Amino acid sequence: MHVFVAGAAGAIGCCLVPLLVEAGHQVTGTSRTDSGLDRLRAQGAGAVRLDAFDAEAVARAVAEAAPDAIVHQLTALNGGTSADNGRIRRIGTRNLVDAAKRVGVRRVVAQSIAWAYEAGDAPATEDTPLDVTAPAPRSGVVGGVQALEEAVAELDEHVVLRYGLFYGPRTWYRPGGLVADVLRNGGPTDDPASVFLSGLAADAAVSSFVHVEDAAEATVAALRWPSGTVNIVDDEPAPAREWLPALAAAVEAPAPAPTDGRAGWQRGADNGLARSLGWRPRHTTWRTGFGSSGG
Repeated sequence: MHVFVAGAAGAIGCCLVPLLVEAGHQVTGTSRTDSGLDRLRAQGAGAVRLDAFDAEAVARAVAEAAPDAIVHQLTALNGGTSADNGRIRRIGTRNLVDAAKRVGVRRVVAQSIAWAYEAGDAPATEDTPLDVTAPAPRSGVVGGVQALEEAVAELDEHVVLRYGLFYGPRTWYRPGGLVADVLRNGGPTDDPASVFLSGLAADAAVSSFVHVEDAAEATVAALRWPSGTVNIVDDEPAPAREWLPALAAAVEAPAPAPTDGRAGWQRGADNGLARSLGWRPRHTTWRTGFGSSGG
């Protein structure tokens, strides 16, 4: 296929583009920076500078590439705010979908998240409803996810990947990453993105992780999957009082004292559907993944 990767220079994109090229796909990737464009060219992809909020620019870039499929990996996590990320999910996605419709691109694979589900005790499956009645500020996150997923579903062939928390190269959850800085600082740092981690605590809140390389492999596979939503998470959802001390040890930072309490939506996610489609994470659990050479 000719695959157009929007947001190709991010944490997922840096792993995804080489895998696509290796699999024989032609790739056109987008970035907002010179360094991102240079990296894409070095990886064997075409490179396009793109502002996802500029509808005409998006339409022009997609039309010129004329791809068989679009992979949507746009976020505003690098220096952005939660509102910025919600905006890119709403407006950036809308622009991509409209551009796809205009030139007849029928297939899209899009990045979503595995922690937008409603409250419950067990890890969420894809049949679990989104938490659409959540109060603010969570309502902004869930609303952005809902807008993204509904827009993507307008295309005939669409796969929404609800990723767990990313760890590994170029992510926050790695040695030298943002979580290590927040743990050492005892709270938010000068990095604007650290506000996303302001509630970091070793409590009973359950999260699901996925190594960024496993997420990229799932994304390549999803180009052939049937339409729908799929959780892309490892095999072991776990409370923060278990995984946060393990991560702190791996990144050589102090661990917070364990405590109790979780919100009902902090339940983790189940990867049974992804496994039934043939995906197998190489890093089956954060327990070994945090300390691996790839983490």
